[in-house]
Amino acid sequence: MFVIDDLLIRPFVGIVDALHTLALDELYDIEAIENDLKENQLLYELGERSEADYRERKEALETDLEIARDVHEELASGRVEVKR
Repeated sequence: MFVIDDLLIRPFVGIVDALHTLALDELYDIEAIENDLKENQLLYELGERSEADYRERKEALETDLEIARDVHEELASGRVEVKR
């Protein structure tokens, strides 16, 4: 039974774990969120975005950035794993 687990189950779990990590990296892309923050600031400074829209978008992006940093911290520490 252990041989079957080692040959069939473990490689599959390893692949799923790698895909899970890649998906989280893509979903919580810190650099993309930071770029969105810069774009929001630039649009406001150019007058293409109202102050209310700017502040609303900024708060949402800062929340997203905080969540993304937390997810990346958990990934780096190894606390996020695929349930078996």
